[in-house]
Amino acid sequence: MLTVIGLAGYLGVRVASIVVTGGAGFIGSHIVDRLVASGASVAVVDDLSSGRAANLEAAMDRAQVPLYRMSVIDAAIDDVLARERPRVVMHLAAQIDVRRSVADPVGDAMTNVVGTVRLLDAAARHGVQKVVFATSGGCIYGQPPLRDLPVAEDYPGHAHSPYGASKRCAEEYLHTYAALYGLRWTSLALGNVFGPRQDPAGEAGVVGIFAERMLRGDAVHVYGDGEQTRDFVYVADVADAFLAAADAGDDMRLNIGTGQRTSVNELFGHLAAITGYPREPEYLPAREGELDHSAVDPLLASATLGWRPHTSLRDALTETVASIASPSERMA
Repeated sequence: MLTVIGLAGYLGVRVASIVVTGGAGFIGSHIVDRLVASGASVAVVDDLSSGRAANLEAAMDRAQVPLYRMSVIDAAIDDVLARERPRVVMHLAAQIDVRRSVADPVGDAMTNVVGTVRLLDAAARHGVQKVVFATSGGCIYGQPPLRDLPVAEDYPGHAHSPYGASKRCAEEYLHTYAALYGLRWTSLALGNVFGPRQDPAGEAGVVGIFAERMLRGDAVHVYGDGEQTRDFVYVADVADAFLAAADAGDDMRLNIGTGQRTSVNELFGHLAAITGYPREPEYLPAREGELDHSAVDPLLASATLGWRPHTSLRDALTETVASIASPSERMA
């Protein structure tokens, strides 16, 4: 039996234009908000293992957005697509912790590979026209040398973690289902996404971790020398890319980032200035297996989707700090 939250009197077939898996999560909930604001009919699938129903309160207040509490591994995903009959599925549900993928590669593959195959199989059966897939621009390309950054979509690197491997494998299934059933797809290779609603306890939540500790006046820990770099991209800009990909960029991987590298030390400096944090960071030994540098080239996304990041790093960090400082802002 399907567990549905947030749609009173739900009966029978309901025609949603878009289903968002992982839609109660950090990135997914921003996409849902943007879709609802655009007038789209939206349904969400999320097992709430990392997402939060509270992230969808604004969307549920504004429109009838059902939340199916289930994993994409669940065979009942077929029932959801049979009832909702979406034109597009935006697939963000995933196991995203790199260290967890190393500790439990089978569990990682179950969610990220088997879950994706189950979803694609249901999509092909129930008339879905397109799947927009979230992958990791920081993991699928391996560790390119600095001279190759930012990397383009055809970079020949190999994943260095089971998480990255599972995302690459899922892309192969996108190609397969396109060949077999004409199911169109776009894979968005995301940089290091940050912004309101990101879990500071999450592996990729360095902005949230630093900001939260600075606001409390606690020590801020930097692993390694702080000169490792990432391509930080704001969640609102990423949501724009997903909406654009619903109707463009068919059968392509597209990088979604700024193409710019920001060091952890630079990030610390920006956040310290915004929060008024007076202390220096505390440096700890580097974490084993962490990439030194990553950045993705967004030129193809610009040409194909008409997309580019609009929010400056400083403005995005300021908005993120405000959301952490005010709990009500987190849900905005």
